[in-house]
Amino acid sequence: MDTPVNDFFTKNGHVRIDGMMVHDMHLFQVKTPTESKRGLGPLQARLDRPADEAFQPLSQSQCPLVKH
Repeated sequence: MDTPVNDFFTKNGHVRIDGMMVHDMHLFQVKTPTESKRGLGPLQARLDRPADEAFQPLSQSQCPLVKH
């Protein structure tokens, strides 16, 4: 059974039986000084990956707690 995780770090994540914390991943790029004008923030979103694409599937886990 998975343990749900909803906190300041992640939304709708979960800890699997093998101990892996699975959550959506986001890649950001720091803006150059000319790009970060007008108070819009220093980061620019580049890529979003859903949890099932960002982490190895449980079926491939080598954890001895996981029975395949």
